[in-house]
Amino acid sequence: MPTDTCPSPPPTPAATPGLDLQAARALLSACGWDVAVCKPGNVSIGRDGHRMVARQFLDSAQAVVPALCTAGRPVGRRVHLAMSASLAAAGCNTNLGIVLLAAPLLAAHERLVGQPAAARDDIAWRAALQQVCAALDRADAAEACAAIAMTQPGGLGRLPEHDVQAPPTLALQPLMALAAPRDRIAAQYRDGGRELFDIGLAAWRATAAQPPARRVMQVWLAWMASGPDSHIVRKHGETLAHTVMAAAQRWRDRLQAGEQPDLPGACADDWLDWDRSLKQAGLNPGTCADLTVATLLLAAVRDEDLPVPPVAWHGT
Repeated sequence: MPTDTCPSPPPTPAATPGLDLQAARALLSACGWDVAVCKPGNVSIGRDGHRMVARQFLDSAQAVVPALCTAGRPVGRRVHLAMSASLAAAGCNTNLGIVLLAAPLLAAHERLVGQPAAARDDIAWRAALQQVCAALDRADAAEACAAIAMTQPGGLGRLPEHDVQAPPTLALQPLMALAAPRDRIAAQYRDGGRELFDIGLAAWRATAAQPPARRVMQVWLAWMASGPDSHIVRKHGETLAHTVMAAAQRWRDRLQAGEQPDLPGACADDWLDWDRSLKQAGLNPGTCADLTVATLLLAAVRDEDLPVPPVAWHGT
């Protein structure tokens, strides 16, 4: 449901040594679509929530580009630098999950740059991402934990062992594996991004004939319907998270049956009512939003036709 009537292409980042412009444009496009489409419970253009507005998400997206898209930089260092820049730009945590997902994805992208198209298929991409995750070390863990600690994501809490606010004793992948049962972003590190292909990219491809906003909705619903949102679980518990997941499953079925929640459409009021009700209850399915952005980023760096999002960027 695009809500901005003044679209502009993502700004061209300043040409700095090592900056991957393809990756930068892909990241900005993915983040732009995140707020261009109304995803109930999440912040979008014209649909504020959780004491945040869409402009903060766009500003933080622009801020993290140099950190995430500079070739050769270790994954943990990308995460730490990106979150420092993001917090300075937005004043709050808008994109920790996006940054954690984008850093290994863009490192995997670098492994495949310059190879012929036939060598950049799904098998090669899965292998590259698995290799990136397996190669992460304790230095990556220290940088990522420092970024998470400075951001203080909602419902983080403290753990008796391997807490992010203590010096890590494990490399980043096994550390994320410990968190994976309660955090779906951590699970992507443990599993080499398997769900990004099996759930996210599969939903993107299955909707190839549909308008881009509707495709983004269906990618988001695929994530929402496939498991309880980790952010809601941490802040509100399993019961409410499963209630939101069940509502998403019903919406997924309605869209697959051909209903049209994107304006103008018969289901628009229901869709907006769901958005209002989630925000009034303080329920923010932020993990599913982050996984949706990661899916769009993966599609974009694979040249799978991610259009320019209908948003107005600063500096363009």
